[in-house]
Amino acid sequence: MPPGCLTLNSMQTGRASRTALGVAARRAAHQLLDHPQVLADPIAVPILGKDFAIDHKRQAHPIARAFRAFLAARSRYVEDNLFAAVAAGIGQYVVLGAGLDTFAYRNPFSDIRIFEVDFPATQEWKRSLLKDAGIPEPANLTFVPLDFERKTLSAGLAEAAFDITKPAFFGWLGVVPYLTLPAFRATIDTVASLPAGSGIGFDYALASEDLSTRLQLARAALATRVALAGEPFRLFFRSEQLENELKSAGFQRIEQSDSMELNERYFANRSDGLTLPAEGLGKLVTAWV
Repeated sequence: MPPGCLTLNSMQTGRASRTALGVAARRAAHQLLDHPQVLADPIAVPILGKDFAIDHKRQAHPIARAFRAFLAARSRYVEDNLFAAVAAGIGQYVVLGAGLDTFAYRNPFSDIRIFEVDFPATQEWKRSLLKDAGIPEPANLTFVPLDFERKTLSAGLAEAAFDITKPAFFGWLGVVPYLTLPAFRATIDTVASLPAGSGIGFDYALASEDLSTRLQLARAALATRVALAGEPFRLFFRSEQLENELKSAGFQRIEQSDSMELNERYFANRSDGLTLPAEGLGKLVTAWV
């Protein structure tokens, strides 16, 4: 299990995501250990329930701190872009591979519709955690249970009354490295087919040739852990390749941010020294139609 949390019984059945639990545990640890928070999330700890506990020694390790910083930064990055989209008039937000994402339960915008897309077992697990924690499901939230092997994203959204005639913003964190290239392309094609102003924010893993030897070894160790959890890495991109994929799909404006840019944006002048390593295993991207 990831450090900082105890086993949750509901993870032992179905296809609920173990990596989602690890991400949620680190997001909760960020709330308790790092000040000020890059991502202020009052739901992160309660959703994990009374059995959640932090291993302070392990969380103090430089690698654990860096990983925690990245997870906080990527959520903040996507939510900052969502806020810009809402300011521009977008009223639909789709969280792809939602896992234990908490935005819908601390959403400051009462007039936007939120769609959480994930495997049925993961959603059932999440909803049980929400119920146990006494966290209400907001009226403007729609769960979209979707097995991508049996149904397309566009079909799942259509069944959930998503309005394809209006622009939307998509958050897609912690998913792309686990996909095949055709599945990645199908998703970006779906978003790119929406009206102008639509956008998507996501993270991706850099191809090995763009990594130093040290980072290649670090990623190999991480890949072994996620494979043992039944969720192996499959997809990596060079920055130029990713840019070309998005342009080919029809996106007009693309922003890629590396660790140095994220440090300037979110980690400058911190007294606790929390930061991202100068070299990173991946990048964050926002693309607009």
